Amino acid sequence: MKKVIVSACLLGHLCRYDGKTKSVDAIVEKFKNHEIIPFCPEAPLFGIPRERINVVDFDGDLKIITDETNKDVTKVLKKEIDFFVKQNPDANLIILKSKSPSCGLGTTPILNKNKQVLKYGNGMAVDVFKSSYKNTHIVDENFFI
Repeated sequence: MKKVIVSACLLGHLCRYDGKTKSVDAIVEKFKNHEIIPFCPEAPLFGIPRERINVVDFDGDLKIITDETNKDVTKVLKKEIDFFVKQNPDANLIILKSKSPSCGLGTTPILNKNKQVLKYGNGMAVDVFKSSYKNTHIVDENFFI
């Protein structure tokens, strides 16, 4: 059976920072005969609901910073993503949530120290997934909408 890693919020899980979901029925329907592996590195670490996190560029060094308390959570989030990859060493397809600081695929706002958008790039998991799942196609939900 083919394995598909999907951002949990796209599957209807109430795991976003605001306790809501961004369910995409087309994804659930299209892959109903596949092994779907839900992915959300933020919820187990920071709870639901939780403070938003952002990707912040500190002179070329990207960090994951909480929005209100300005706490650097880069290392703990990376550790959670690495743990997920070790638990799920292979996948046939990965579908991630656009604009997410964890999962965005070229759509994540990269902020400066003053929280102004500098550019758009990848969420932290994308780069880990690209290096870990070298032959696996990675898309976001916009591919199905």
